[in-house]
Amino acid sequence: MAVAAGTWLVVTPYPMAGEPVVKVKIAPATDPIETASVASDQAALEDESVEDAPAEAEITIVGGEEASLPRPGRVEALTPAPQKSVSEKGPFGLLPRIGRSGQTPFGVYGRSVDPALLASRQPKVALLIGGMGLNAGLTAKAIAGLPGDVSLAFAPYGKGLQGLVNKARAAGHEVFLQVPMEPFGYPSVNPGKRTLLTAPSDGANRDNLMWFMGRFSGYVGITNYMGARFAADDKALRPVLAEMKKRGLVFLDDGSLSGGLTRQLGQAIGLDTASSSRVIDGSTSYDDIIANLKGLEDEARSGTIALGTGTGLATTIEAIAGWARDLDARGVVLVPVSSLFRARSG
Repeated sequence: MAVAAGTWLVVTPYPMAGEPVVKVKIAPATDPIETASVASDQAALEDESVEDAPAEAEITIVGGEEASLPRPGRVEALTPAPQKSVSEKGPFGLLPRIGRSGQTPFGVYGRSVDPALLASRQPKVALLIGGMGLNAGLTAKAIAGLPGDVSLAFAPYGKGLQGLVNKARAAGHEVFLQVPMEPFGYPSVNPGKRTLLTAPSDGANRDNLMWFMGRFSGYVGITNYMGARFAADDKALRPVLAEMKKRGLVFLDDGSLSGGLTRQLGQAIGLDTASSSRVIDGSTSYDDIIANLKGLEDEARSGTIALGTGTGLATTIEAIAGWARDLDARGVVLVPVSSLFRARSG
């Protein structure tokens, strides 16, 4: 597998990351995937004098890009990032931090949900769709076409990520950061540059984690990209999870780390963790994705928040949008992924 970030949308979804796979070359997306190191807009945000951004739904991103978007239905526009109270300057960009008054990035950037809804028995489904920021066309399709309650995970390799994240937040989408972690089969199976490894050189994992976290601001937590081998290694995983805890984040297993240590170590160090119960697009057939979404509905009727993950491919986006249109009639409600953590701690 090539190291370039463009491979993400070719090889995903990845319900069994690290297992033997057959790779098939597919036609390129209509919009070329671009990669970059720290984008110019992020570099501009590194100034220590950064102020909290205004809370208007239509915002101006650094560099002058406008974030006015068509929105499916009524949504709550989220405040743009960065917010000064939960930001600090790092070696590669702004980093999340716990504020002086105890504010956390999870609390500041998370989408609020009525506590009465969280406490109710109404069936609730949460979705996290990853791979955002790599392909401009698909990212715009997801931001504008998916309900605002669908949470989005951005890959760290895209260009102009802060602007895209703020567009997503203006459309109501809560955001996670995807961090590439070592899978079984590495380096033949390679998630990308700066992948967190089980046997890194001194300080490399921390430096790479700082690079990933400095790519943009506004995420409530971190989710893995691949990483089955990394998640099974206590020595490598523990300091990474501890850094997330220190910075007021949560961690979400995208469903590919079964058998890993994330939950066990999270409990040991006090980090909130959760795991997806279903990858909705392990098969990219529209009908199969719909069937998996309906499976999440059935799971939600047991009284839990059913959490599913997927990748921002065109068919996945279209299937979710179609499935969500008549959720109310079926008595099911979509909630952002942070609701799972809030309900558990409430």
